[in-house]
Amino acid sequence: MAVDVTEPTDGLEVGELVDGVLVGNRAAVGRALTLVESNRIEHRNQANVLLEALAPHAADSHRVGITGAPGVGKSTFIESLGMDLVAGGNRVAVLAVDPTSTMTGGSILGDKTRMPRLANEAEAFVRPSPSSGTLGGVTRTTRESIIILEAAGYDVVLVETVGVGQSETVVAGMVDFFLVLMLPGAGDELQGIKKGVLELADMIAVNKADGANETAARAAARDYSAALRLTQSASSSWTPPVVTCAGLTGEGLADLWTQIMEHREMLTATGEWEDRRRTQRLAWMWSMVEEQLLSSLRSDPAVLGRLVAEEADVLAGRTTPSAASARLFDAYGGRRSETDGS
Repeated sequence: MAVDVTEPTDGLEVGELVDGVLVGNRAAVGRALTLVESNRIEHRNQANVLLEALAPHAADSHRVGITGAPGVGKSTFIESLGMDLVAGGNRVAVLAVDPTSTMTGGSILGDKTRMPRLANEAEAFVRPSPSSGTLGGVTRTTRESIIILEAAGYDVVLVETVGVGQSETVVAGMVDFFLVLMLPGAGDELQGIKKGVLELADMIAVNKADGANETAARAAARDYSAALRLTQSASSSWTPPVVTCAGLTGEGLADLWTQIMEHREMLTATGEWEDRRRTQRLAWMWSMVEEQLLSSLRSDPAVLGRLVAEEADVLAGRTTPSAASARLFDAYGGRRSETDGS
């Protein structure tokens, strides 16, 4: 495939990178993911060209978002599920998002060490990425990364999120199936579940349901089933099931995946599958508009000229945040009008 682009990235032209991704070259896939994660303007331009070339070859994978509170065993669960899927003839990619420190900006990126077997599988690709403060438990470029992995031939893409939080549900807007992992012993945990998360869940799986936890897991599953009856399902044709499983032993994972496939068949038959994909594409467009608008505002000379004074006034309590933000946006709007000649 020829792409008319000559801008190099780490010694490779974007066209060569596209070719490498399309044949599933792991090094090319890694470089492509690094390119779309870059904040440099020249790299963003190259990334846009890359994604335009890869997009027609994407969209055939099964995108599954997996969330749950820290300690629920997401990494162990994903490794066991991924190994089962690879054994069944699938090519599996994992986008594992690590939380970024709000103090240092650093991230451990430890998911490859938590999924050693899957990370070393020839038919699997595990990519840890920092959330970089992005809301929703995903990275700024999770959607772009999915396109690259699909174009590389991975037919199952598992997106592991940071953990259940106020804006965790963002991930549901970019996957086909939203799986919420819970721990045995509902009790107090049931009180803390966000109703919005339950409404977006396509399945709840009570993990670590082995050994002494088995009885507690069954009880938790009953409690979660009762809670789901009080919510509105995200799909009119699918009733979210509650299952028990054990990521450590693999128990229950085969049945869990069978139900995920049944969900795909059912939504495909009703047309909801393609409707969901269309909605995802539109949401992606608007998220990019918002990102570019914020970036443009933050770098605007008129805004930068007022920023220090406005921040100082807010810190000193001389003005309100809402008034300061209005003045900054007015400065940005005035600058836009001058630039446009209006």
